Amino acid sequence: MLNIAPSTKIYLVAGVTDMRKAYDTLGAIVTNNLGADPLSGDLFVFCNRACNRLKILVWETGGYWLLARRLEQGTFAWPDTDMKSIKLTPAQLTLLLGGIDLRDTSERKWYSRASPSKRERSFRTSV
Repeated sequence: MLNIAPSTKIYLVAGVTDMRKAYDTLGAIVTNNLGADPLSGDLFVFCNRACNRLKILVWETGGYWLLARRLEQGTFAWPDTDMKSIKLTPAQLTLLLGGIDLRDTSERKWYSRASPSKRERSFRTSV
């Protein structure tokens, strides 16, 4: 099971990624295409064209972690969007990895102390 701290930012990298890419090439995509720092400790989630494979790139002190998941049947609910990335919460990532299509879900209104910036949109509002 993947445990993610609540303060960790998770970015779903929209579009298709060649799953033959490894640590450095995925880090270059984060830097060049997203303008983000792959060494920030944030999670960056990539998907292939068939939407049956995911890779998650994260930096931890001393080096990269690269987590991979291949589905034997079915696909991940990957967004079709013009945005370069979509920010997810740890709960949304868990649902996505569990096969839940976030476009078909609704979030209950809860109190939140800090409001997200206009540039940080959730998965449901961008799909």
